[in-house]
Amino acid sequence: MSRPLALSCALALAIAVACAAAPQPEAAPPALSVQASSADAASPPAREPGATPSAADAAPPDGSEDSASPVGSEDAAGPTACPAGMQLVEGEYCSEVEHVCKRSWYDKSNKKTVCEDFEPTARCVGTRTKKRYCIDTYEWPNQRGTRPEVMNNFYQAQVKCAAVGKRMCTESEWTLACEGPEMKPFPYGYVRDPNKCNGDHPWDGPNMTKVAKRDPAELARLWRGVPSGSQPECVSDYGVADLPANTDEVVQSEHFLRGDFTGKYDSVHTGGPWYKGVRNQCRPKIYTHDEGFYYYFLSFRCCAEPDGAATDPRTEKQKHDGWKFERVEQLARFSRAQMQEKLELKAKGECRCAERDILCKTMCGTLLGPGARDAERGDRAP
Repeated sequence: MSRPLALSCALALAIAVACAAAPQPEAAPPALSVQASSADAASPPAREPGATPSAADAAPPDGSEDSASPVGSEDAAGPTACPAGMQLVEGEYCSEVEHVCKRSWYDKSNKKTVCEDFEPTARCVGTRTKKRYCIDTYEWPNQRGTRPEVMNNFYQAQVKCAAVGKRMCTESEWTLACEGPEMKPFPYGYVRDPNKCNGDHPWDGPNMTKVAKRDPAELARLWRGVPSGSQPECVSDYGVADLPANTDEVVQSEHFLRGDFTGKYDSVHTGGPWYKGVRNQCRPKIYTHDEGFYYYFLSFRCCAEPDGAATDPRTEKQKHDGWKFERVEQLARFSRAQMQEKLELKAKGECRCAERDILCKTMCGTLLGPGARDAERGDRAP
């Protein structure tokens, strides 16, 4: 399959993948123009296969957290604002930010303009909303030195966050944690650098049928990620690591009341994967994949309420629609309690599965074949 065709095919992942969707260019700030904010919509850089909730068997493993000290206030009478392994984000989120691009190039295969250098300023031209919340320092399983885990769909990611007392992050929470108080296009500043946040790897033509079946050898061949916390310059002003590039991340939509395409699904993709010519920035989002969707470069991280407040694991849309969490568990095909059992086994190094037990493997985080190797600078496309 050629790269342009693969980039335009998506969303039928059961036993095989049907590639028939028309290509849609990914949103990007054109040269010398205003960049729209979180409402930017687009198709993905590498158009990924999806799955219906009943057909998806993917999920990441344990949710144990890194022991690094969280950012947050602490007084003599109480604990820090966030649990260990999470960072406190407190600030104002702007719904629409203006960035001016000074230098860019056009990626033909993705039909996307990539800005290399922005003016070192950002202007809020939308509305501001105060936010205070906790977010995992790293992608699931939120452990420094561990590979972020992929191949989980939205509901499975949601149950895993619930298993450790957390919830899915919203799209604006992810964006604010990435861009910081200055609303920067990249967590490290205004000039794109794929060496800081792992990116710019060449397209490698995934075998969609094998990805759909979660073939361990194919998943290992496609892996171009790096372990969490191994990118010291890919850290935001709020202390959150590895936000854009490396693996793409799934978050929850906040546009379900709009009635347009941005609120059609609870599932929103952000950050962009490790390929060249994609949306490796804080703001751009993808709204075209449903909750049953999973892919070889799609991961997630969890959020929670600060200051010891209770965290409801349901999304805002699910609460609005009157869902009980049991419905999410049914769609994920495993419960919060079952995931907690797997986490205990994982902590002991005893989370083992039969060769063909895909659901067990995805809960234990052992889908990726042993031949996977982490990315290096020399792997990047010219």
